[in-house]
This record gives sequence, C-alpha cells and structure tokens, in this order.
Amino acid sequence: MQTAEYFIEHLELEQHVEGGYFRSSYRSDQSFDDTRALWTSIYFLLRTGEVSNFHRLTADEMWYFHAGESLTIYMIDEQGVLTTAQLGLDLAAGERPQFLVPKGCIFGSAMNKPGFSLVGCMVSPGFTFDDFELFSQETLLTDYPQHEEVIKRLSRCGVGS
Repeated sequence: MQTAEYFIEHLELEQHVEGGYFRSSYRSDQSFDDTRALWTSIYFLLRTGEVSNFHRLTADEMWYFHAGESLTIYMIDEQGVLTTAQLGLDLAAGERPQFLVPKGCIFGSAMNKPGFSLVGCMVSPGFTFDDFELFSQETLLTDYPQHEEVIKRLSRCGVGS
C-alpha cells in the first residue's frame, strides 16, 4: 500500500499556500483569449490533519479522485449557502470519483478519515494565482457566521483577505 510520503516524493509535490501539497502536472499549449492556457492540471494531496483552506477561483475547477481516503469538498455559494460533495470511490455511500467546483464559490476540503487523499484538479481557463483568493477566518466569520464550525476548520486567522 502506498503512503502519502511515497506520492509526495515520486510526484515531487511541494507545500501549497492553501494547505496540503501540490504540483502542476500539465499546462495546455492552447490558449484562451491569447493571454492564458486553455486549461491546467495539478496533483493535490492532503494528509491527516491538513485541510485545503477556503479560497475562491474565477474559473471552474474539476476534481478527480486518485488514491487514499475520500474527502469532502465544502462550498459556500454567492448566496451564502453551504453545500458539500464527497470525493472518492464508494459510490454506494454517495461518493463521486470526480466533481466540478463552480467558479466564484468559496471552497475548501478536508479528509473524511485519517491517512491521505490524492486528487487531481483541472482548471479552465488555466489557473493563475491572479485568479486565486485565499480567505481569512475573520472575513468568513463576518460574512457567513451561520457556518462558524466549518469556517474554523477550513481557515486560518490573519491569513488571506
């Protein structure tokens, strides 16, 4: 059985600003409006105790489950409604092997059990950090106090906007 450390080493993953580990795996040579890649893809890995902190993108992001334990994607839409999706391979339990996070929503993720979760994320048009907004716990609690429990799990004090 493979471990998180195996994937971190062999995929050459690095720490990600939102939490966990990542590595760019592909950047399309086709362009979108001559300014950016048509699409990009990364590997993303979480270990026990790590989360993907709440952030927002200006493009859709498709998540693909690859290995390890399932995880939950938490999304707050523009109306402030919190929804979740289970990413994994246990279809009978409601998990899906892929899931689309729509552009503009605030989202993060956390593992469902100890271990690790390795996923792939594809963004179109292609990802740039100009399109990435990381949220502070203070901002989220001010804007969405009804989601205090999950906000405290998936955000950090004094980090982000």
